[in-house]
Amino acid sequence: MTKLTFFTLIVLATSISFIFLETPPKSYYHTLFISDSFSDNSSIANHLYTLTKRPHVAGSQANADAAAYVLSIFTSCNIPSHVTSYDVSLTYPVSRSLTLKSSEKTIKFGLFQEIYDGDPYAEVANEVLPTFHAYARSGTATGPVVYANYGRVEDYATLREMGVNVSNTVVLARYGKIYRGDIVHNAHAVGAIGVLIFTDKKDYGGEKWFPDDKWMPPSGVQVGSVYDGIGDPTTPGWPSTGECERLSDEEVDEGGNVPLIPSLPISWADGDAIIRTIGGKVANVDWQGGKDSPIYRVGPGPAIANLSYEGQQVISTIQNVIAVIEGEEEPDRFVILGNHRDAWTFGAVDPNSGTASLLEITQRLEKLQKRGWRPRRTIILCNWDAEEYGLIGSTEWVEENREMLAARVVAYLNVDCAVQAGDFRASAMLFVQDPDNSSQTIYQSWLASGNDTTVKLGRLGGSGSDYAAFVQHIGAPAVDMSFGQGYPIYHSMYDDFVWMKKFGDPMFHRHVAGLLCLFSRLLYAAS
Repeated sequence: MTKLTFFTLIVLATSISFIFLETPPKSYYHTLFISDSFSDNSSIANHLYTLTKRPHVAGSQANADAAAYVLSIFTSCNIPSHVTSYDVSLTYPVSRSLTLKSSEKTIKFGLFQEIYDGDPYAEVANEVLPTFHAYARSGTATGPVVYANYGRVEDYATLREMGVNVSNTVVLARYGKIYRGDIVHNAHAVGAIGVLIFTDKKDYGGEKWFPDDKWMPPSGVQVGSVYDGIGDPTTPGWPSTGECERLSDEEVDEGGNVPLIPSLPISWADGDAIIRTIGGKVANVDWQGGKDSPIYRVGPGPAIANLSYEGQQVISTIQNVIAVIEGEEEPDRFVILGNHRDAWTFGAVDPNSGTASLLEITQRLEKLQKRGWRPRRTIILCNWDAEEYGLIGSTEWVEENREMLAARVVAYLNVDCAVQAGDFRASAMLFVQDPDNSSQTIYQSWLASGNDTTVKLGRLGGSGSDYAAFVQHIGAPAVDMSFGQGYPIYHSMYDDFVWMKKFGDPMFHRHVAGLLCLFSRLLYAAS
């Protein structure tokens, strides 16, 4: 017996009502899009499972294979699609080491993330890059350790007030509050010779950890870029196409966007071990760790850290996958929906929850087209590459098409991490049911999360995701959409399909609700 839901009945009723009408109203297509007759949660889950079978960092064959999968979905929907490639400067780790020498002993850190019992991805775990910072300075730093809290400018002001000299030391800072590249830059500005950044258990850990709970395991490491610019560092302001002109390494250094001292990301277990060897004054209360942590002191020393990093710069080919649905009335006005594909590891949350949503939207748009729907304005669906290194794929595309895009883009909608947690962040959605609370809409839940009478939209400042080139280079209106903000296994090898299935979105209801919100914004901007 066929199960008829409320939305299915609406679609049937409206379909019959408009048999004799030439053009159904927009509400008909919106209702059709969100009906469960169009698809189900398993479709998004299947996309995510396929995309996250292997680690797929930018420039790798695995990421090229993922691009081919995205292109195959676009073309199977009969939407004109193509790949735009760029040859860009990326960095990969060659070697790294970290030792800590005290009067009692010398510790040599392994710097690896442990495979958990029953890990279904154990066979491909060796494809995960060694933990590193992209565009980190190659070199060696040896000196006493100073603990600098989150590595902010105000944290160094506090150290000065405490009489702590940071010159010629190795700074230990914890992730959070500011961009990791700024942590390294700030340390260099006060005379440090190297930086270690750890995921503090206070911010990322719990009593239990993955796979038993959502929290970062003791060996988990947040990798990422420390480049302060956007786009290919060797082609600032112009696209990395063909035999284009490139800046030399010296010119890139002079630009001030790449670090001039070496750095390494480390786990909270390794950070804890280093903290226990630091002497000096006790750090302020708000600098301390969480439950069961040792007392945090600021140093310097007495233990001496020796960190070494060697990276390799490679000109690698990256691939943006583009699909275009031409507008019926204003084909020269563009509404762009973008998501990046490359990941530091498996990328179940960042970014492929967004990629899966993008592909699901594409398939539903094809079904709408078969029912006679056409957007008023042209919709461009973009799957970017090399976002993790510095928003490179999207920036190169904007640089290559700057004049046309500046004249024609109506709005840019970005979906990086579609699902991170249970609260929604983006434009107000009045009618989509909250997947975590069936008694209210996403708008109502969002309103309640802010403890206010109106929803407040945050500014798209900085370079957090692929909206940056659209906002900063061509002044396009943009919105970044996601469920939640921040998740503990961010940029680690534990960001896999298992984590998403157990803790991120077990029934994939948030993915579905999120894509309904995305479609509402897309339909609004394209109409």
